[in-house]
Amino acid sequence: MNAADRVVVDVDGAVAHVRLNRPDKLNALDRAMFTALVQAGRKLISNSAIRAVVLSGNGRAFCAGLDYEQFARMAGGASHGSDVLVISDERLGGARALGQQAVRVWSQVPVPVIAAVHGVALGGGLQIALGADLRIVSPGAELSVMEVRWGLIPDMAGTQLLPELVGRDVAKLLTFTGRSVSGTAAAAMGLATEVADDPVTAALMLAHNIAAHDPAALTHAKALLDMAGRVSLELGLDAEQKAIAELIASPALASTVKARLSTRRATRKE
Repeated sequence: MNAADRVVVDVDGAVAHVRLNRPDKLNALDRAMFTALVQAGRKLISNSAIRAVVLSGNGRAFCAGLDYEQFARMAGGASHGSDVLVISDERLGGARALGQQAVRVWSQVPVPVIAAVHGVALGGGLQIALGADLRIVSPGAELSVMEVRWGLIPDMAGTQLLPELVGRDVAKLLTFTGRSVSGTAAAAMGLATEVADDPVTAALMLAHNIAAHDPAALTHAKALLDMAGRVSLELGLDAEQKAIAELIASPALASTVKARLSTRRATRKE
């Protein structure tokens, strides 16, 4: 199976469904998978018809993490040959390492990205989910920042993304111990957004709900929320005012407001 087969992308209206497609290996990560994820994300960055994205895994799991062959290569002294350390000449979402780019590419997709997690999301698999804007998980899913069990660190942007979600102390607890948590526990600590028995169906329903809204509003909202805490308050507030000015001046906004006012008047008459 080459990189082109590692990820499947289906489009239904304005929603793209990106599925990791290595079910026999629980969607384990190798260079082909990393490359396929980056390629899929790059295509969605430039696809103006897409308003929401769902990221899931085929088979019994979301992603079991790094392929065991990678660990075998490390044990053989080939640490610098690890696929997560492949360096690109171009930064993507601030990242140059291929493994990091497979996570950060989803932040560059201008519309909301929802990860649907079932089975396991371990190590690098969890970090892929962290790259999404939202995470819907099954109650019995197993999530773990497990790199310390292998003498490693979460090096696919996990050290930078995890503290934002769960707080610095909980991020350290998960990273220092490598403990596993259920989907229910993950939601309680902020590692997951929502719990659903069928996370893929729930994520697709949410994506279609989101996709019904104005794409410019979605794009601005994602960009502004991603700026929060990462730039000065002054820059964030200025960006917010620039965005709202652009939206108010747009024909799409006028059309949306007229439609909502018309619906409100009709409802009142009833």
